[in-house]
Amino acid sequence: MANRYGATSRNGNGNGYGGLGRSNEDYDPYGDGYDNDRYGTPPQSSSRAPPPQPQQSQPPAVRTMPSRQRMRSETNAEQQITQVLEHIKLEWPAMYESDCVPVQLALQLLDNSSVGRAHEYRKFQDTHKYLQESLKNIVHEHHQGFNSSIGTFHKIQSSIHTSQKRVRTLKESLASSKTSLCTTDPELKKLSKASQVYDEQLQVLNELDDLRAVPDQLEARISEKRFITAVEVLQNALRKLRKPELDGIGALSELRSYLSNQESALMDILVEELHEHLYLKSPYCQDRWQHLSKTQRSSNEGYDDGNAITPFYNVLDAMDPDKSVTEDPMKNPEADTFYYVGLLVEALNKLGRLQNAVETLQQRLPVELFGVVNETINEVDQRHPSSLRGGTAKADGLHVYSARETRMRADVIYDLLWTLYGKFEAISEGHRVFHESIKALIRREGAGNNIALLGSFKELWNLYQNEIRSLLHNYVTTDADVYQFDSPSSSAMNGRKDGSREHLFKFNELDAKSTDMVTEYDALENIIQATVPGLTSSSRKAEINKKNRLAVDESSKRGGTAMSGSQQPSGTHKSLVESSVFNMSLLLPPTLIFLQRLRGIVPPGSDLATSTLTTFLDNFLVNVFQPQLDETLGKLSDAVFGEADAFAQNPHWHKVARKPIFKGTTAFFEVVTAFCRMLGTIPPDQALSALIVTQMMRYYDRCFSWFKSLVTKTQEQSVDNGNLRAAARAAVDSGELHEVMQRMWAAEAWDKALADQEIHLLIEQANETKLQMNDIIQDRETITSLCLLYTSMKWLASKISSLRHITAHETDSSRHNLPRDANRRWTLLNDPDRATADQGPVQLPLTPETVQAFDSIVSSFEELAGTALLTLHMEIRCKIVHSLHIALSPDVAPYLLDQEVNEPDPHILSLNSELILFDETVARYLRERETGFIRTGLGRLVNCYLVNNAWMTSPMNANGSGRMQLNILVLQQNLKNIEQGVDLARAANYYALFDKGVDDIIEEARQSKERQQAGGDPNDPNNFSYNELKALIELCFSEQMANPERGIASAGRRAMDEKLQQLSEHVWDA
Repeated sequence: MANRYGATSRNGNGNGYGGLGRSNEDYDPYGDGYDNDRYGTPPQSSSRAPPPQPQQSQPPAVRTMPSRQRMRSETNAEQQITQVLEHIKLEWPAMYESDCVPVQLALQLLDNSSVGRAHEYRKFQDTHKYLQESLKNIVHEHHQGFNSSIGTFHKIQSSIHTSQKRVRTLKESLASSKTSLCTTDPELKKLSKASQVYDEQLQVLNELDDLRAVPDQLEARISEKRFITAVEVLQNALRKLRKPELDGIGALSELRSYLSNQESALMDILVEELHEHLYLKSPYCQDRWQHLSKTQRSSNEGYDDGNAITPFYNVLDAMDPDKSVTEDPMKNPEADTFYYVGLLVEALNKLGRLQNAVETLQQRLPVELFGVVNETINEVDQRHPSSLRGGTAKADGLHVYSARETRMRADVIYDLLWTLYGKFEAISEGHRVFHESIKALIRREGAGNNIALLGSFKELWNLYQNEIRSLLHNYVTTDADVYQFDSPSSSAMNGRKDGSREHLFKFNELDAKSTDMVTEYDALENIIQATVPGLTSSSRKAEINKKNRLAVDESSKRGGTAMSGSQQPSGTHKSLVESSVFNMSLLLPPTLIFLQRLRGIVPPGSDLATSTLTTFLDNFLVNVFQPQLDETLGKLSDAVFGEADAFAQNPHWHKVARKPIFKGTTAFFEVVTAFCRMLGTIPPDQALSALIVTQMMRYYDRCFSWFKSLVTKTQEQSVDNGNLRAAARAAVDSGELHEVMQRMWAAEAWDKALADQEIHLLIEQANETKLQMNDIIQDRETITSLCLLYTSMKWLASKISSLRHITAHETDSSRHNLPRDANRRWTLLNDPDRATADQGPVQLPLTPETVQAFDSIVSSFEELAGTALLTLHMEIRCKIVHSLHIALSPDVAPYLLDQEVNEPDPHILSLNSELILFDETVARYLRERETGFIRTGLGRLVNCYLVNNAWMTSPMNANGSGRMQLNILVLQQNLKNIEQGVDLARAANYYALFDKGVDDIIEEARQSKERQQAGGDPNDPNNFSYNELKALIELCFSEQMANPERGIASAGRRAMDEKLQQLSEHVWDA
């Protein structure tokens, strides 16, 4: 029936089931050309689907179609058979049921009645045909699987039959065995026993094979550094050897002995491995201590290492106390030192020798640390040639180093300390990990707080303390031990000392100040001095007590700090640079940084209190460094004081001052500056500041003694001021003249009244006490020295004042009754570069209490400078007074002359020469203000002295007056080169009146009286007092009165009295 339902196929294949057929575009996996089909399947028909169905039958089929996703995942044949089954389910539901009766349906299809289904027979045939086609497609697609399944089915069936047969046989065998086992047989028991013996023998043979391989396994594990596995192998082998069944095997005795020895050898290996890593002998430890050294060295410079090693606190945080250390065969255990130390602790514990290892470590600790220090010193020694260490000559440390020398010494010391302290820190970290590993082990095993195993960090610290103290002694102290053999030896030629002779014996309970000790030593000193004069020095005798004390302290410290059997190894370390107290500023900063970093390594709750880490430094500063500093400072000062050119002009003064100063002053200030710079790098201590103030006082005393030696009349140095020269007496002794000079110097401008007062007081004293030749300084070098003394003291006072710094830290180790906060004072030092910095302020730390002594010594320097200036001021005046006194004396220069004199007096010429030299010296060495203070007023002094002491020239005649006026003219011309605006007109006018006669003198007195009454100029050179005019009238009659004829002299006296009466009437007439 062709297209019975009048609808075309949706797929165009002629079937009437709308989509139940296969599309022409569908992929056929077998296709028409598929010729590999073993069954020779013919090509598929293009028309496989049943006839098309009516439109009303299509919707049910469409509703029951599978989803697109399912259709994609199924083949065309599967889709087609599915569609057929759906169609049967809809159209022929009875056929789809499990209880379907085919005959019933067949009868219905043959029934042409109204109730029959004969009209649907054609439709049934189409459905049947389509079902057949679908099955054929299924067969075409799955024929290979069908073929294989047929063969497989037969095989499975055959296997089942075989298995059934075997089961039957096994069942029969089991029944037979059961019957046999129920039957008693004595032979079976014998066989069972024999079997057990054979099993035991086989087991022993297997164990023997295992034991035979143990040595090789043990050596392999040890060579691989897998010590935990090695310990397990060793202990398992020893455990097997202890079995009773192996006791009778004689061949195992050698193996048993070998393994017993290996147990001790393995412990030694583990201890040596611990030493290799704890004391940085392993190359794997180099990176860490070098990194720590660089970190310490650059802690204040923001050091940042891109390849930085894990910080130690992270290492501690990463440790798990509840988890034991396990080996990792995939990595090198030595690459991580801390992991390796924990591994060794675990291995020692498994070996049962942990406590023995701890005791061995404690016993070897002093030797190992001493070796680390020696090795470090040798390394630094090789890196720094001796020629580049700032000088190594033996000078007892009495040298103030220049900036370049300080830098070179700092390079060596810093390299040594940073390297050594980097190693010390790495060693401390290793011991901390060792401590923590044992602590975790004890915690896991519940062994409690085993002090013997945990060890003591205090012992490690004491050894550190000994080494640090030894370094400080080597590089700070300069005096050798009193009892040390100091002769040259072969071992000392290369800078080393024989360690076996360093401490042959020591005095543990020696009282260096005891009477017996002092007496015996004095007797020995006298014997040596009498036998070999010059072998011992006198200064050494004075220092014996101090050196004895230092030797005893050092001996007791080295002997008393050893812990529980650990003793400081004999021998000393080589010194790389010359010992000096100035090295303290280089030694302390690295030491303090190391101690601060050590605080973070010391385990909490240990027997070492971190607050006491710096206590030994306090003791060193007080008991060793401070006496050494005092001694060195005293020796340096003595060297400055004792130099032959200490009070000579410094040839390089222009580099430090504006005017020439003493060479010794600059040297002394260099010493003070060096010590102040050093004090700035160590904890503040007023006892150290007081040492410098004491040396300042000593230098003042030395300078004052030098001043007295300059101005003393004789060579004897007497404290009696009566032996001083006139100018020095006026400058030193308190009196009216001294006060006037001080007021003149303190005045901002020249005061005429004070100058006149000074002149009158000087002339008055000179007239009362005649100035002798030894009252005047004749040596020009003395004047130069006084000028240098003034400039030096002013310069030193100014420089020292700049060092004045008031600090809030009142620590004073010399006052034992005051508490000292040792911890706080060490926290102030955080800059290692301060010791070598040339720039920056140099200060002397003082407290409000100690600054009084400092201010007092500064005032003393100022006072000494003022005394030297006043001496110079008065010296030139005394020189003028003394020379004029000689020039006015008739015994030396008579003024009763028979003829005119055209040349000035030789004493006047000598005075002029001395004044010029004096002025040149003063102008060269002093500033303008001081020079003006000395120069100003000399003309007034000459005027006043020549007028007031005119009576000294008696007798005088006209020729004598002419000579005097010539002297005045010569003096005036010379003084003009010294003092500006000088004018001796008053003295010249005074003696000019002599030439005019007595009447003109009286007339001059009358005119002067009138000028004064009219308010004339009081500075008029023609104004003279009554006494001056009286002396001039007496001088006019001096020649007549000196006449040997008595009558002429009497007549002259009467005439003189008459003229004096007239003078009185004019002067005193109201």
